[in-house]
Amino acid sequence: MTFLPTHPPLARALAERNFDRLTPVQTAVLADDADSRDLLVSAQTGSGKTVAYGLAIAGGLLDGAERFGRAAAPLALIVAPTRELALQVHRELGWLYRHADARVVSCVGGMDPRREQRELAQGAHIVVGTPGRLCDHLRRGRLDVSELKAIVLDEADEMLDLGFREDMEFILQATPDSRRTLLFSATLPPGIVALAKEYQQDAFRVEVAGDEGGHADIEYRAVRIAAGDAEHAIVNLLRFFESPGALVFCNTREAVRHLQATLLERGFSVVALSGELTQNERTHALQALRDGRVRVCVATDVAARGIDLPKLDLVIHADLPNDPEVMQHRSGRTGRAGRKGVSILLVPSTRRRRADMLLKLAGIDAAWGIAPQPDEIRKLDQERLLRDDVFTADTTIEDQALAQALLAERPAEQIAIALARLYRARLPSPEDIADPGEDRVKSRAERARERTDRAGERGPKPGKSAGRHRIAEDSVWFTAAIGRRKNAEARWLLPMLCRRGSIKKEDVGAIRILDTVTEFEISARVAPRFAARIRRPDKEDSIRIEAMKTAPLREEAREKEWTPKPHGNNARRADKPASGKDTRYDTKRRRESEPPAHASGKKKKQKFRG
Repeated sequence: MTFLPTHPPLARALAERNFDRLTPVQTAVLADDADSRDLLVSAQTGSGKTVAYGLAIAGGLLDGAERFGRAAAPLALIVAPTRELALQVHRELGWLYRHADARVVSCVGGMDPRREQRELAQGAHIVVGTPGRLCDHLRRGRLDVSELKAIVLDEADEMLDLGFREDMEFILQATPDSRRTLLFSATLPPGIVALAKEYQQDAFRVEVAGDEGGHADIEYRAVRIAAGDAEHAIVNLLRFFESPGALVFCNTREAVRHLQATLLERGFSVVALSGELTQNERTHALQALRDGRVRVCVATDVAARGIDLPKLDLVIHADLPNDPEVMQHRSGRTGRAGRKGVSILLVPSTRRRRADMLLKLAGIDAAWGIAPQPDEIRKLDQERLLRDDVFTADTTIEDQALAQALLAERPAEQIAIALARLYRARLPSPEDIADPGEDRVKSRAERARERTDRAGERGPKPGKSAGRHRIAEDSVWFTAAIGRRKNAEARWLLPMLCRRGSIKKEDVGAIRILDTVTEFEISARVAPRFAARIRRPDKEDSIRIEAMKTAPLREEAREKEWTPKPHGNNARRADKPASGKDTRYDTKRRRESEPPAHASGKKKKQKFRG
């Protein structure tokens, strides 16, 4: 470790963590030109920034000594945007400065401020915290920054996005002018540049270019899925990769709760991470991932920044991210410290254009495909079983005795079958997933031409009970156990059928809403897939759908309307003709058919004219 000759304690800590070489950002901040100067550093997430600034400030903090003296007023202050990132930085600096006897204290929102006050009163060499909590301690006089030699703003662009500009300025103004200021940011927007000009002096600028197409150690994939197949695709992806750690990102807290419950029911070890959890719950969830007690974390974008989880090889975007930067930060949780990772976007056909735009703006060339199929997963299970540690572990005398007893009682093949059963029993079953087919992005002219073609296929509007349009190719008829009596309407039946059957609107032909059932036409091309999908139970509705044995009668050969029994105001409807015309609203016919008032012996009322 010749790169840190003057700081043996830090070199020793790095050697224990198997650091055989520095990353580009770590090398840049230790260059001679950067020594003792303010730094403005732009580097992608996962590039080793925490260790970089830990090494960069070490010289000024230790001041030639190998170990720190008694802890008093802090010498360095690290500001991070989120609790998780602050606590992670606290752990990273803890092991980096362990042999230098550094006392590192964390001050983050969601934790007990009185405990932090007691720890600050006992003295600290380095304080790590979130902007709001640090400002609170400063205002209350609990945090003494008079001896501060260095301040680091980590993920400064994220702190600006989260609205912490005033807090950052308050902290910078409260610290001594002689302190060294280091700004670390994934990007350098105008707000960060302005902050650097105002609060830094002769800053050395470091820009570590990201690898083309995102992180070089991350393999990007885009998986086409049919509507309603996202959860099944996630199950199969988790089973296919069998990663020791996986992050599944959702856009809302409700989606996180729902997906966590679904995966727990399927037998996965899974935790949730979202802003609605307490800090203790979030800390325990992350610790469970680090310890290997759980292998899957379902999270909102609260986990997209700065969190470093060991052995995290898989990131799944259950919902498409809102912008390319969020996608890269989510994906950056894997492929860290030289470890390979996979980032997968789930793309419904209706979101294909959005996904293509995100990938293009991020400069990522993703491999498109479909979700793993059950046969592929079962084949991998067999290969994994043959490589399982159970075959390579040391054999004890007890193991040999039990094996001999089993062989004496059972044939070897039967024992092998039992072993296979036990192995499969602990694995969640893969799901059957329909292939939505290649759905490339079509030009505006092509979409307009398709709309014109579809309009030409439509026949004359037959009436309320008839469907959207006729399908030119052969079709198969199905029936749904819901009709007019339960307020069935084509405007909500159509999207329900598309969702349940993983088909498109163009695949649905006529929809005939009858008294108690609805009959509808499905293109023969997708009918087998539709029939397979509707057999599965649906969480959103319980409408029974099944194929019809024969096609229904032509529209004009059947009763079109339901005639209610005469009752109250509906009594006159009993005379409603089959044509659908109601005599109640034909004033002329009513006048001709009703006898005049004087014919029944009643005198016609005379209007009083004054």
